[in-house]
Amino acid sequence: MIKLSWPEFVSSIKHIKERNPIYFSVLVGLRPEQALHDQIVLYCSNTGAKDYIEKKADDISELLSLYMGKKVKVTFEVETQIQKQKPAPLFEFQPTKEDIFRKAGLRADFTFDNFAVSNTNQIAFAASQSVGNTPGSSYNPLFLYGGVGFGKTHLAQAIAHEVLSGDPEKKIFFCSGEHFMNDLIEAIRGKTTSKFRKKYRGLDVLIVDDIQFIAGKQTVQEEFFHTFNSIVAAHGQVILTSDRSPQEIGKLEDRLRSRFSGGLIVDIQQPDFELRTAILLIKARGKNIQIDINAAKMVAELIVDTRALEGTLLSLYARSLQSDKPINLSLVEELITGKNEKKKEKLSPQHIMKTVCTFYDIKISHLKGPSRKSTVALARQIVMFLLRTELGMNLDEAAFLVNRRDHTTVLHAVNKIQSLKMKDPAFRDDFSVILRALQSST
Repeated sequence: MIKLSWPEFVSSIKHIKERNPIYFSVLVGLRPEQALHDQIVLYCSNTGAKDYIEKKADDISELLSLYMGKKVKVTFEVETQIQKQKPAPLFEFQPTKEDIFRKAGLRADFTFDNFAVSNTNQIAFAASQSVGNTPGSSYNPLFLYGGVGFGKTHLAQAIAHEVLSGDPEKKIFFCSGEHFMNDLIEAIRGKTTSKFRKKYRGLDVLIVDDIQFIAGKQTVQEEFFHTFNSIVAAHGQVILTSDRSPQEIGKLEDRLRSRFSGGLIVDIQQPDFELRTAILLIKARGKNIQIDINAAKMVAELIVDTRALEGTLLSLYARSLQSDKPINLSLVEELITGKNEKKKEKLSPQHIMKTVCTFYDIKISHLKGPSRKSTVALARQIVMFLLRTELGMNLDEAAFLVNRRDHTTVLHAVNKIQSLKMKDPAFRDDFSVILRALQSST
């Protein structure tokens, strides 16, 4: 329940911009009363005051909406003698689900119902459900780690949704590690650290996304350590996500590493083909987009990055509306072919192979040969990955170009390179150099 007194509201807007004394004298004399959730009736002492202030309705609605953090509309009535005897009430708004989610920093669609489960994430899903049902009693903290687009954030927020569905009064907050740091910096700068600590340490559930961001930042780690301890000591729940395990986070204080390892640590693997298909279908259902199952499978085979799935889905939907065609195999081929033709103008398989081989100082003949030397094998996998992601080639085409018969070799290469990009900073830097070389020479 949100309660605010009318005098507090009037006082709070005086600094926004200068207004004449008559405006404020009439404003102070109004008595608010909530009629509907988003509508407030302002009672005036007489018709003269009503006629005057009614002309400012849009201005007052805008300021009140800003103050309340929600859209409200005002209407005006002349107060009767009976109504004048009522004490001036406080605003009392029963927050909607959207209000609660927004305050907690949650996305409305990140729920368990909208999460696709497979063997790559089923342990994380089960653990998250357990925490959502009984927060603070098991797996505290719950530490989820994995690559970008693997579902960590979705699961973490789904826990919050589950907790709130059982008790909307629970104090829950979701933020990134960077947000936590920025909040702390502002608190130190504004000398409001006590307010900061009250906000975070008084939570029932704290979820921090990309907690690895605070590593190496001494003051932030110090504050988070005490925040963590306060919440857990009060039987609250802490949920953390990261792109790597606590043991792999460099410059993380040992005491934090120990705390993070004291609960349950779950590694979420890269979504496989079946899971990507399910994710795409769930996203389509959530947006009321009709997509043929075979079209969904084709997109899932071509798009490895799960975050790119939604963008591809929206592109297909736009193309469908524009052409008045259903989203089927032919439309997917039309869209992907269109993208590929543009890329083919800039890149060619030969150019990709030459660039990668130059970087690793090997010959293209080595790439296509039987050599299993680690450098040659890695270069070959990078080429297959780029043929898939940059040129959109199918598995058989990519395999043929590096003289491999089995298309599963390409699938393995794509998964391997994705994994290295997520977990190996040195490789990530090398890969970026190769990409820049390709881009600068086309």
